[in-house]
Amino acid sequence: MIWLPLIALALLAFVLAAFVVKLPRSGWALFGAALLFGLTGYALQGSPGMAGSPSTPTPEANAGNMALVEARRQMFDPGRPASRFVTVADGFARRGQFEDAAGILSGAVSQNSNDGEAWLALANALVEHADGTLTPAALYAYGQAQAVLPNHPGPSYFLGVALIRSGRPLEARQLWAQTLEQAPADAPWRGQMEERLARLDELLMQAVRE
Repeated sequence: MIWLPLIALALLAFVLAAFVVKLPRSGWALFGAALLFGLTGYALQGSPGMAGSPSTPTPEANAGNMALVEARRQMFDPGRPASRFVTVADGFARRGQFEDAAGILSGAVSQNSNDGEAWLALANALVEHADGTLTPAALYAYGQAQAVLPNHPGPSYFLGVALIRSGRPLEARQLWAQTLEQAPADAPWRGQMEERLARLDELLMQAVRE
């Protein structure tokens, strides 16, 4: 059973690289090969059957955490910085301390329920704290973000990423396609969303062929 979480981790790394870090499509094959090489190396040299000493994982800063925060920030007007609560919470999120980030953001939306970016950051933090699982609390936060930001791509985009990570790519595709259908033709983010949808379609076609 040790292989199931390893495969899930590899899939998560690929999804983050393709949709959050924005790895060019030309690099997908190389990145996938690197993941496969890593799993193969573990199969040859690792010892999944040996008992290990239990330890408490220590959150730490990594490129994935930073990319998640920056990807959300890039969707908002740089001339209007995030609230101080979101800024502080982002610092915790970058270090992988998503529980702390979620606590700060919960306080932020309690004080100002119209802070759409705080709702979105809270939803993302809850998903990350749950190791990529789209919990009811995270789904509620995404819904609140969408209600406050009805014409903003952020809630739909990150909810789609969470759906993919939760093994529901078809629902993610439907959500992104619906977002594009309802978006103005001149929406500045339309091209990027279309690119993400095309990447998802390619992944789904590869899954069908396999």
